[in-house]
Amino acid sequence: MVQAVVGANWGDEGKGKITDMLAEDADIIVRFQGGANAGHTIVNNYGKFALHTLPSGVFYDHTTSIIGNGVALNIPVLFKEIKSITDKNVPMPKILVSDRAQMVMPYHILFDQYEEERLAGKSFGSTKSGIAPFYSDKYAKIGFQVSELFDEAALREKIDRVLVQKNIILEHLYHKPLIDAEETFNTLMEYKAMVEPYVCDVSAFLWNAIKEGKNILLEGQLGSLKDPDHGIYPMVTSSSTLAAYGAIGAGIPPYEIKKIVTVVKAYSSAVGAGAFVSEIFGDEADELRRRGGDGGEFGATTGRPRRMGWFDCVATKYGCRIQGTTDVAFTVLDVLGYLDEIPICVGYEIDGEVTTDFPTTSKLEKAKPVLKTMPGWKEDIRGIKEYDKLPENCRKYIEFIEEQIGFPITMVSNGPKREDIIIRNK
Repeated sequence: MVQAVVGANWGDEGKGKITDMLAEDADIIVRFQGGANAGHTIVNNYGKFALHTLPSGVFYDHTTSIIGNGVALNIPVLFKEIKSITDKNVPMPKILVSDRAQMVMPYHILFDQYEEERLAGKSFGSTKSGIAPFYSDKYAKIGFQVSELFDEAALREKIDRVLVQKNIILEHLYHKPLIDAEETFNTLMEYKAMVEPYVCDVSAFLWNAIKEGKNILLEGQLGSLKDPDHGIYPMVTSSSTLAAYGAIGAGIPPYEIKKIVTVVKAYSSAVGAGAFVSEIFGDEADELRRRGGDGGEFGATTGRPRRMGWFDCVATKYGCRIQGTTDVAFTVLDVLGYLDEIPICVGYEIDGEVTTDFPTTSKLEKAKPVLKTMPGWKEDIRGIKEYDKLPENCRKYIEFIEEQIGFPITMVSNGPKREDIIIRNK
C-alpha cells in the first residue's frame, strides 16, 4: 500500500516525527518534492536530528530511502547529511536516487542570494537554498538531470549553452562575477562520483515494489499553504506540496495512493513572509515559541524564529481538503498545557463579512481572525497513551477542531519522541 504524509498549513507541522513513526511498518520511504530548504526534526534513540533531503525513515535498517524525481537534489548537502547521521552511529541507510531527479547547481544558490539582495525589503523570505532558481530552470528546460552526468560530451556542450544566459544575467542584472564552464564541469564530475552508486530508475523500482505488495510511504515537505497553485501565492515554495504530486514526484500511478495522512499542529506557526491570519505577537508569541516543538519553534534548516499563531480552522480545513486527507495527525498538543484559555480562529472577517472558506491572497491580506476561546487543561499530558485518559478539556479541544475542519483526527502526538503518540480509533 502507498500512503502519503503531508502538511496542512505552512510547513513545520511535525511531519518528520509522523513519518518516522509510520516508517516502522514501511518498506520504502520516498521524498517526492522540494529540496534542502526545509527540514524535519526527528527525536529517537540515536538522538535529535534535523533532516533536509533524506526521508525521515532513514533510521530503520529494514527500509529503503528514495530521492524521487520531483526533488531538488543538492548532492553535496545530501552526502553531508548522510555523514551527519552515520557519525552518530546510525547504520548507513539504503539509499536510491532517481536518475530523473534534477540537481541544484552551485549557481542556483548564488542566484537565490543575489535576487533576495536585489529585492531587499520586497523579498520572498527565501531560505537562499537555490530552490526558486532551480525550479525556474527545470521548467525553462535548462536544468540538469542526474542522468546527464553520464554523457560527458553532451554535458560540456549543455553547460556552455546554459552559461551564456546565466552570465549575461550575472553581468548586467546582478553585477556579480561570471561562472566558469570548466569549473562547473569539474564540480559536476565530483557530484557524479558521489551519487553514481545510488542512481537507479526509481519509477520502475517502485512499480515492481507495488506489484510485490510492499508498503511505501511518500514524504512531503512544507504544507498546503506553501503550494504554488493552492497556497498563499506568491509567498509559496516552488514545487507542489500536495499528496497528489506524490504520484508525479515519485513516478507512480495516482490511484495507488490509498491513505493521505495530513499533519496538523495544535497551534499555528510559519517561517517566511506571507499572510498569517491567526498570528500573535509580543510576549504571548514569545512564550508559545519558547515552549513549542522540541527546544522551541525555530526553523529546522534556517534556525529562524517561527511566526506564531493560534489554531486556524479556516486554513486547516482548506489545507486538509486540498490534500485529500483520509487521516489527520494532530501534533504538539502537549505544548498548550500551560494556558488557562486557548483561542481558536474559527472564521475570517473580510470587508465586514465572516467566512469559513479560505480565500485567495489579495482577500487573505485583509482578513481578521474571528476567535473562539476554550478552557485549557492546565496539566502535562506527555506520557498518556490512551485517548480517554486525556483531560476532558483537552479532548474537547481536539473534538471541537475535528468538527470544524471536517476530517478525522486519528493520531494525537503529545511529545517529541517516537512513542509519544495516541492512536485514536474513531
